[in-house]
Amino acid sequence: MTQPHESTAPDGASDASPPTALWLLFIVTALMSIGYGIVFTLLADIRDRFGFSDGDVGLIAFAGFASGFASQMFLSRFADRGHTALMVRIGMAIAASSMLWMVFANDLWQWVGGRLLFGLGTGMVAPAIRRVVIARDPARVGANLGRQTAFDVGGFVLGPLIAAVLAQLIDLRAPFLFLFVTYVAVFGLIGRIDLHSGAQDTTHRALRTLITQPAMQSALAAAIAFYLTIGTFEAIWAILLRDLDAPTWLIGVTVSAFTLPMIFFASRGGALAQSRGPIRILTISIAIAAICTFSYGIGPLWLLIVVSGIHASADAFTMPGNQVAVAMSSPPEQLATGQGLLGATGLAVAGLAALGGSALYGTFGRFTVFTATAVLMLVFLLIARLRWQAYEATLPAASTGTMNASEAQPS
Repeated sequence: MTQPHESTAPDGASDASPPTALWLLFIVTALMSIGYGIVFTLLADIRDRFGFSDGDVGLIAFAGFASGFASQMFLSRFADRGHTALMVRIGMAIAASSMLWMVFANDLWQWVGGRLLFGLGTGMVAPAIRRVVIARDPARVGANLGRQTAFDVGGFVLGPLIAAVLAQLIDLRAPFLFLFVTYVAVFGLIGRIDLHSGAQDTTHRALRTLITQPAMQSALAAAIAFYLTIGTFEAIWAILLRDLDAPTWLIGVTVSAFTLPMIFFASRGGALAQSRGPIRILTISIAIAAICTFSYGIGPLWLLIVVSGIHASADAFTMPGNQVAVAMSSPPEQLATGQGLLGATGLAVAGLAALGGSALYGTFGRFTVFTATAVLMLVFLLIARLRWQAYEATLPAASTGTMNASEAQPS
């Protein structure tokens, strides 16, 4: 195979507009994320209205992550076996059903069941869509994955706004009914587009094969470094700012502002990862994020807010860079499995980091938790670089050509 430092896509490739079918898939990605944002926003209201405990609400939230993890880890391979369109359509149908389920949910088991269904559906849709995005336009895979990331994050930001407005003006169940109707409408449009996504996997050993590849190990190690700080940030950030006497409005603004660079710069970040090499971009962006993470443990409130903007800008290059790295590390017939493995890894690491970070913060304080997180980020970044070097050592010495995602086939 050719060496995955560069791509056939020039730096300016991100300026070209994707095909119409990809724009529709980006919209589907945003709609799936809106579902997550709506549920998280309404958890407190669900607790109060139905008399659930904090532990019950935690179970509702966890259910979606658990089923999403299992779905991406174990079902994504079927998109590689020629069932991409079926995975997207069934996944959307399940997600729509989950929204309708939650319109009528009352008991705890019903809310947990609705979340399980939603995680299952989104976990089927996400890797399958990424497979189409990667295979449909290999020369611009980085820019297109970046655009998809922007829609993903934008949807999650839009979800709370939709939930707040509809729940306030109509009823708690209105946001779920709105998404059910929207999903059904988009489902009809999805049936009219071609979801063909190239070569099919016939080995039935895709997951085991990918995990043993040094290039994939490198990509996953970089992903672990990224999601360590994501999980810690989500669990502790609001509490940290409150402990530093920040008002509620400022906490909300910083959380929302953190997503803005991802929306505006992710496409450029993905294009750079493809053209310059993902490990090069990831090394810079994760190192910056690690420095920012460490500073959260020692700085005053004003410094944390400034640094969070730098951190957010670095993450705008890391997230699509991770996706590009996995795409380049996956054979063309195993693209969805690779993306599913990335998604499952992210969910698992972020969840564990949130649990561990919360415990450390409560026991030892912010310096310990953010220092430990920053050190772990650098350790996994080092592992990522070492495994990439191990991969490069397997290449012919004269192999200096370019490549794109459809040509990446680690041996």
